[in-house]
Amino acid sequence: MAIHRNRNRQLGLLELIAIALGGMVGGGIFTILGVAVAQIGNLTPIAIIIGGLIASMAAYSYVKLGLYYRDEGATYSFFKRTFPNSRFSASVIGWFIVFGYISTLALYAYTFSSYAISGTSFSDIDWIRKAIAIAVIALFTGINVWSVNGMGKIEDLMVYTKLLILTAISVVLIRNGSTDWPTFAENMSVDFAESSVFSILIVASITFVAYEGFQLVINAVKEMTQPEKNIPRAIYSAIVLAIIIYVVISIAALFAIPTEDIIKNKEFALAAGAGDVLGSLGSNLVILGAVLATSSAISGTVFGSSRQVAVIASDGYFPSWLAVRKNKIPVYAILGMAAMACVLILVGGLELILEFGSITFLLVSFLMAIANFKLRSKTQSSIWITASAIVGLFTGGVFILYYELTHQWTQMVAIVTLYLILGIGAYIFSRRVNKQNS
Repeated sequence: MAIHRNRNRQLGLLELIAIALGGMVGGGIFTILGVAVAQIGNLTPIAIIIGGLIASMAAYSYVKLGLYYRDEGATYSFFKRTFPNSRFSASVIGWFIVFGYISTLALYAYTFSSYAISGTSFSDIDWIRKAIAIAVIALFTGINVWSVNGMGKIEDLMVYTKLLILTAISVVLIRNGSTDWPTFAENMSVDFAESSVFSILIVASITFVAYEGFQLVINAVKEMTQPEKNIPRAIYSAIVLAIIIYVVISIAALFAIPTEDIIKNKEFALAAGAGDVLGSLGSNLVILGAVLATSSAISGTVFGSSRQVAVIASDGYFPSWLAVRKNKIPVYAILGMAAMACVLILVGGLELILEFGSITFLLVSFLMAIANFKLRSKTQSSIWITASAIVGLFTGGVFILYYELTHQWTQMVAIVTLYLILGIGAYIFSRRVNKQNS
């Protein structure tokens, strides 16, 4: 992300959009594609658009709170400052947001490895995929520990290059795929008859994790020009661009790749489809785009979230050693996050990681909407937009949980168990802070 830049440099609108897009277009779209098509087929682009609208609802509160507080601590700081008398609430939001970032870090690394080996004979061997995912986390962990500016000089180039590659490949696939627009529309009608609105909304809620990352703009609030103008412009522009990119990619996949192949090769469906239509060159370009996308997202997630871990630890809600910095770099926070992401890769499957991330960021965004509702007069927020965001984000979380309960109850148990563990950890540390301040 551009947040790796020299901290004295003032970031403009294009750089801020790159920060948000670098966080959003980072692997989520590649992963949700197969999961979405498996459930609703050619209706996937509609679900992606609805997911973007949900993200816009979440972004509204982030924009308002970001302009009101001007705090680079973003989510954690917003909630802590809005509810200063509830240390347990501050602790919970800190634990949830950090482990949400850990899940996306695992998701990006898993997607990186899936595409990196997609053209080899190892593509279906799960332990090799997990080993490469762990290795890439280790690589970017080392870069972030070694140098704050390790990836910063090429970050913007990586972000915009990956967008150009993916968009170009998607357009070529649409034009050269075996499906035409009338056939695609007919397939959508068939899938709509066979799917329920409820199913579309469930998939839309799952896609929310693909839009996570827009709030990284707020982490750069002290480094940007005209935050009152550029925060909303950058966040909303990035979400709109992400929706367009995601829709184009999903349509390209559905035009060029049989749905059964998308479902079968869900971890690297786009590369497989590009290879069938355009040969090895097309496949290699998609792989390059996916590797660039996940690389920039891994780097930015490690960088930004580790700083939040250090802040939370300095407040007493994580072990104090996570707040220790060496040469201003929160080394132990970086190492701790990387280790937890590796554990999640080892014990969790792709869908578990994806759905835990979606639920977590829906929950955190829901809490941000509540905070904004409390401060609506101070943040000059619309009561109707804020209330709609609260209802929409809460409903999205319920949809995913319902789907898990009725279709994959074992994953539901795993997710609930993880939340209970996080809640217990947050409670223990909040009690310590209460005792220290009593």
